[in-house]
Amino acid sequence: MLPAFLWVARLEGLSLLLLMGVAMPLKYGMGWEHATMVPGWAHGVLFMAYTVLLFVVGLQQGWSLTRIVVGGFASFVPFGTFAFERSLPEPA
Repeated sequence: MLPAFLWVARLEGLSLLLLMGVAMPLKYGMGWEHATMVPGWAHGVLFMAYTVLLFVVGLQQGWSLTRIVVGGFASFVPFGTFAFERSLPEPA
């Protein structure tokens, strides 16, 4: 499950960057009302998958509650999921 979590974490982080860095400026800066429709939907699905996998993998790997909570907060910060991934111990 850890490899699946890492891929979802990367995709979730990328979707947040695309949403905040591309789609939202297009919507609010250029008036393209539907610019956030697809990226927002994709980010929402990936965020839910990330959250579920975070708890599942965290329990499987024996992560502390603190690490799981930090992983949850990382999903709200641009580049946060990438930093969280780098903070994880190497798989045995």
